Amino acid sequence: MIAQLSRPQDATAAVRRALSACWTAVVNAGGAVVPMDCPLPPVTEAALRPAVGRITRGLSPENSRLLLATVDGALAGWLLLRREPHPLVAHCGVVNHVQTQAHFRGMGVGIALMRHAQRVGRDEMGLERLQLAVRSGLGLEEFYRKAGWTEVGRWPGALRVAPGDDRDEILMSLAL
Repeated sequence: MIAQLSRPQDATAAVRRALSACWTAVVNAGGAVVPMDCPLPPVTEAALRPAVGRITRGLSPENSRLLLATVDGALAGWLLLRREPHPLVAHCGVVNHVQTQAHFRGMGVGIALMRHAQRVGRDEMGLERLQLAVRSGLGLEEFYRKAGWTEVGRWPGALRVAPGDDRDEILMSLAL
């Protein structure tokens, strides 16, 4: 089941706790979704709470939606879909923080989230294109290709995971 939150008040304390717990588990399992102001793994839920707070406070029907996938009532994964704020690119959306709990991977949670994001972006937000960036070396680009996304560029060595472990940032796009 996929739920959509589009207003800050939709993100109850229980939802925010579930988001922080999921994000912590995903990052500590090797996931690529580390927010700007968070230390590199291992992370704690406390370290991720400020990022969850920023995301939930910024929700708005026109510009920012949070999609939550649940399995048997448990948060299995989530993503953020937001409209680009600048008028020149306001027809484009950005997908951020795509994550699936490790024990729910391979069950179709990620692809269900991505398909729902496409529908919401096109049908509810009036977007014409989505974009995202992924870290190379984890096979993520193949997941997105299977979901219909196209690689449109790379920033070689842009992401330093650890000393001596630089990864490309892969830029991907999907026409709606």
